[in-house]
Amino acid sequence: MTTTTKPLTIADFLKLPETKPSSEFIDGKIYQKPMPQGKHSTLQICLANTVNEVGFPEKIAYAFPELRCTFGGRSIVPDVAVFRWERIPFDADGEVANVFECSPDWTIEILSPDQSQTRVTDNILFCLRHQTRLGWLIDPDEKAVICFYPNQLPEIMRQPEDRLPVPDFLSLQLTVEQVFSWLKLGQRL
Repeated sequence: MTTTTKPLTIADFLKLPETKPSSEFIDGKIYQKPMPQGKHSTLQICLANTVNEVGFPEKIAYAFPELRCTFGGRSIVPDVAVFRWERIPFDADGEVANVFECSPDWTIEILSPDQSQTRVTDNILFCLRHQTRLGWLIDPDEKAVICFYPNQLPEIMRQPEDRLPVPDFLSLQLTVEQVFSWLKLGQRL
């Protein structure tokens, strides 16, 4: 007697209870993200806050940390997902919707120790194939940011003075040095 198991669908996955840390649905399989650690969490909150300081007051864009985005047959949770204001789903009460069924305009991943760089890169490339304008892969150990663009080769930014690309809808200037200086919390006044 042969038993066959029905493959998991994205609809089945979305009915499952949320996990901590989050799980993602990629190519019919579930992958749990690693638990964020100190460097990851620090970069994530500082980056989201920096984007929101520029994007929120004028309702240009908003950065969401750990937001589930479901599109193109995948359900992923970028470390930071930035959406232009007009693409943010709102409910009937004018509040941010719980469900985002679209790709972010800018996806940012922060590599954690023992995390698969291949899987993270694959998610960034998947987003770019679904109309994301820019992807960053931040590597805290290497003090480098790999910048991904649609239909272009990625660029590795690692010199302290390197100016990091940001989407054209944001008036934001960041250098590699500024981003990694956020990790030096103990040296701030």
